[in-house]
Amino acid sequence: MKSVARRALSLARAGGQRPTKRGPSGSSASHRPPRSPKHAGGHYRDALALAEELGKRPLVAHCHLGLGKLYRRTGTRERAQGHVATATTMYRDMGMTYWLEQAEAEMREPQ
Repeated sequence: MKSVARRALSLARAGGQRPTKRGPSGSSASHRPPRSPKHAGGHYRDALALAEELGKRPLVAHCHLGLGKLYRRTGTRERAQGHVATATTMYRDMGMTYWLEQAEAEMREPQ
């Protein structure tokens, strides 16, 4: 099923179309066990690139938070802090207080 979704997205991009209802989300990788952290990271980076291209700032922030959590869990501390800091700044700028609290809590988590 995942490969079908990826192929559909590739075909849509090749044809100049954009997702209309739900774009791909790296966060789905955090809800089920990924094949590997690299695999999950790839989904987040793909979703981040598409969200940036479409100007979906909340989704961009969510992708940064997801990448930060992933990197923290894999022991890449500096990368984790950078992504979580970006998410925190974006949530604050957009007034997304619930998500700001989530990102700040992630910053407080031990490495």
